[in-house]
Amino acid sequence: MILFFKTQKETVIATEIDHQPSDEEIAKLCWLYGEATLMDTQELEGYYVGPRREMITPWSTNAVEITQNMNLNGILRIEEFFPVAGSNADYDPMLQRMYEGIGQEVFRVDHQPQPTVYIDNLEAFNETEGLALSADEIAYLHHVEKQQGRSLTDSEVFGFAQINSEHCRHKIFGGTFIIDGEEKESSLFAMIKRTTAEHPGSILSAYKDNVAFAQGPVVEQFAPADPTTADYFRIKDIESVISLKAETHNFPTTVEPFNGAATGTGGEIRDRMGGGIGSWPIAGTAVYMTSYPRLDGGRDWETLLPVRKWLYQSPDQILIKASNGASDFGNKFGQPLITGSVLTFEHQEKGAATDAHGDAQAPFYAYDKVIMLAGGVGYGTKRDCLKGEPQQGNKIVVVGGDNYRIGLGGGSVSSVDTGRYSNGIELNAIQRANPEMQKRAYNLVRALVESDNNPVVSIHDHGSAGHLNCLSELVEECGGEIEMSELPIGDKTLSAKEIIANESQERMGLLINEQHIDEVRKIAERERASLYVVGETTGDAHFSFKQKDGTKPFDLDVAQMFGHSPKTIMTDHTVAHHYENVSYEPIGGAKDCNKEGEEHLTTYIERVLKLEAVACKDWLTNKVDRSVSGKVARQQTQGEIQLPLSDCGVVALDYRGKTGIATALGHARKWAWRQQRPVRCWPLVNRLPIWCGRRFQKALVALVFLPTGCGLADRKPAKTHVFTGR
Repeated sequence: MILFFKTQKETVIATEIDHQPSDEEIAKLCWLYGEATLMDTQELEGYYVGPRREMITPWSTNAVEITQNMNLNGILRIEEFFPVAGSNADYDPMLQRMYEGIGQEVFRVDHQPQPTVYIDNLEAFNETEGLALSADEIAYLHHVEKQQGRSLTDSEVFGFAQINSEHCRHKIFGGTFIIDGEEKESSLFAMIKRTTAEHPGSILSAYKDNVAFAQGPVVEQFAPADPTTADYFRIKDIESVISLKAETHNFPTTVEPFNGAATGTGGEIRDRMGGGIGSWPIAGTAVYMTSYPRLDGGRDWETLLPVRKWLYQSPDQILIKASNGASDFGNKFGQPLITGSVLTFEHQEKGAATDAHGDAQAPFYAYDKVIMLAGGVGYGTKRDCLKGEPQQGNKIVVVGGDNYRIGLGGGSVSSVDTGRYSNGIELNAIQRANPEMQKRAYNLVRALVESDNNPVVSIHDHGSAGHLNCLSELVEECGGEIEMSELPIGDKTLSAKEIIANESQERMGLLINEQHIDEVRKIAERERASLYVVGETTGDAHFSFKQKDGTKPFDLDVAQMFGHSPKTIMTDHTVAHHYENVSYEPIGGAKDCNKEGEEHLTTYIERVLKLEAVACKDWLTNKVDRSVSGKVARQQTQGEIQLPLSDCGVVALDYRGKTGIATALGHARKWAWRQQRPVRCWPLVNRLPIWCGRRFQKALVALVFLPTGCGLADRKPAKTHVFTGR
């Protein structure tokens, strides 16, 4: 049954409970909801905005757990609904829906779990499910069918598409490039890796784990002597390693910015948790890049290019919601965000419509599919910086939240143009963030890493392709079998395919030696981190998911999943661009007798100062926790009034030492103007000499916060970049 409580803010909290509550239980719920009042009705009329009934919100998950801690049993779901004047009221269609009246069916989903299906037409399934499989990959799957002597299941095809997507496997970066008929000797990935290969320096691990590790200093570890119980803290020296991680979360942020950026931040944090056999995140960074936001109707340079009809969210909505999401996750998880960057950009060159090859010569460049880059730094122990080798009989453990119909197909749809598939397919990739759940999982990982003997053999985070990707990476060539009945299911309508491959966030996969399971479970219970032993390694190089009745919706060799998928071949040709020489406009003096140059200069300066990349960043810095953990030495802002932006973020590695990590990031515009080419990041100052854009920026740094009446002659360039283009 559904109970409705009216809060003092006039919102309605719908509470699903499996029994008629007692007066005492109702009184507790009224207190919990802020002295709310139980409404004596089973149906409410009028219009309400509330969550989509198919997706239990993180707020509900945490609220239900609070009731359990209050000894209120039988409560299944709690959601808040907001009364509105009519059906035309604003709401976020990605996460909410409009209800005309709410009643006892408000949480009902008329959907039954779909049975496992054997796919007879791979080509049609590829298109209807939005899998983005290439013709070569489909041909490869036909070959696997012959090896298996049967058609592949929907779980196998869907899962293969996710774990072998461009998003997961970087097939373009690792592919072969043929330029102007000549095959290049190196892939993009090989070029990137070459620097580390030729000059490894202090790098201990790179391009093979969730994070990269470099040699760090000896630091103090301050941790409980026994993490399974209340115990004294002790200090001991450890040889540290420094971790570095960054990854984009572009498609989810384009579709639903708040949760897209939040889960991008959360995923990057989990990657730093999953380095080696466990490590510690310490501070985060964030980058946002969109098309022009056209605030207040648009500025003069924003009217020169066409306005698109945005498929999901406009650039101004994305900038606000995405930064809110990343900030919110870090604030609730307890990770400071200490530096970042923002850029808005659109540009189109003038010139002929096509070149000799018939290609468009004047393409339109813009970040319509946004860039959301989450990154950060952390540290761990040198003892734990490399993963162990799976052995037959290791226990496969999942820590974190339940399975929901969330993030399905995210790897595939993230690998193609936004809008390539139907809205329904793309909306399935929407994710939800639960930083509180992730914090508990982290507390378990932290305790294991702080232990004298870390029992973890290997650890990975759940990202794209969910259990399939994470757990298959855990077992590697050793193989394993997963008992699907042991996986936590939050949505009982999920099919086998959806259980195996959903991207529900805040989950970690661990490989634990069997003799240590009880100790790990004890720590998890103390940290209130949900822990499930879901399978074990088999030693037969085979990987499967088995249902309670013995059927296996996913049953393939590890080599068939990863080992022989086709290599991507990219064919292209060189396009030559020819630009006019830089022209200079006189400013002041006899050559500027009518003062046009000075007027233009004033206009250019005003334009530069209004760019999101240059203007004040308090809308980004003032809403994020910048100092939590007690180890932040320099955060986003500095100075007596904490207004100028820092050039870098700095964190200490312990509480009493003098060693730490400095991290910085930004846009390297200087390479463009050094090469005397139009600066695509500065399309608005194209009448200025290219070097001038940067020089004016540097000069303005010193001027913006001068006291009124200060002379300029003796001013020196400021070392603190107040308005640098982050």
